[in-house]
Amino acid sequence: MVRVLAFLIALAVCCSAQSGTYLTSRIIDGKGSVIENQQIVVENGIIQRVERIRAQVTAPHVYDLRGYTVTPGWIDTHVHLGWHYGDNGKSEAGGAGSKEPPMSTALYAAENAWLTLQAGFTTVQSLGAPVDAVVRDRVNKGSLPGPRILTSMGQLNERTGGADALRAAVRQLKSQGADVVKLFATTGLLSGGKASLSEAQLNAACGEAKAVGLRAVVHAIGADGARLAILAGCTAIEHGDFVDDATLELMAQHGTYFDPNYLVLYNYLENRTHFDFKPEGIKGLEDAIPLTTTVLKKARKHNVKIVLGTDAVAGSHGRNAEEFIYRVREGGQPAMEAIMSGTSTAAESLGLGTQIGSIAPGMQADIVAVDGDPLKDITAVRRVVFVLKGGKVWKDAARAPK
Repeated sequence: MVRVLAFLIALAVCCSAQSGTYLTSRIIDGKGSVIENQQIVVENGIIQRVERIRAQVTAPHVYDLRGYTVTPGWIDTHVHLGWHYGDNGKSEAGGAGSKEPPMSTALYAAENAWLTLQAGFTTVQSLGAPVDAVVRDRVNKGSLPGPRILTSMGQLNERTGGADALRAAVRQLKSQGADVVKLFATTGLLSGGKASLSEAQLNAACGEAKAVGLRAVVHAIGADGARLAILAGCTAIEHGDFVDDATLELMAQHGTYFDPNYLVLYNYLENRTHFDFKPEGIKGLEDAIPLTTTVLKKARKHNVKIVLGTDAVAGSHGRNAEEFIYRVREGGQPAMEAIMSGTSTAAESLGLGTQIGSIAPGMQADIVAVDGDPLKDITAVRRVVFVLKGGKVWKDAARAPK
């Protein structure tokens, strides 16, 4: 819990006013363009102007980010903020059935939120547990440092019940303050990804979500479950390891967002002693990595709207940017496209495309600066030196201009 105390101390000392001028030499704007030698003028947490740097800048708060690459704040569309390593060193998710006190789980979730913000992610979607909402609300009030948090507050699956039960569960989540509905349309990766919800169930759940103003994000490993979810009007498909070309084409036609994940697989493998996988489970995870590469490449050929999500569990928080690197190095995604998947495209998938995800007048002042040029060397995303969220500085390790 040492890091918990560290970020509480940081909360008291870190944050500047919500207005300022940010001098840059290179901006990747989140929409596919690179802009050079501009200053970003922020007032009350909103970007007012992006303009040529003036000869003399007399604003009261000036941050010199020249020599670095500036991007919009990054967005992870799939995390699990409450997952952590417990006192026994094993993965712990908290929640129902856990022996861990809810207060402890909330502290871990808050710590993970802080680590994620420091890594350059100013918005996350936690598909998640009720504890997420507690942390979300404290972050929104300014009492805790963290990214903007959207949460499903739980998950719905075949055990939730039939169509009527699923509709009722969606309405209950809405009344409790959920931002999104998380559905399991198939079994897990190591169980073959078979369809686990019927057409009627998915139509009911996704239809009710739309009726009450919520998006529906769907765990779907195999093609059958993914296809039903797409036709039901669900918002996004997660994972999709066994999804075929026909289903990807259907995604493209319906405008369904797609989130294949590398980090969760590598995290499980690299930290296997913290998880209880059997040998066949380890092999299944290893086999899934080339499957992810295949489906990502196919999705790009079908012009599917691909977003960046990590499925961050215990051991992943604060390492979310590794997903960019995997997408580029293993998935063959161009660096600019990968960055857009974690900025403007991700923002659109969350229904926030007019507020976050790009650097332009009228947008929230979410800014990340990295040491290096990620378009030339994607590992630059590991070297975050500056984080601005909503006009407040949460990290400032920038050196003198190069």
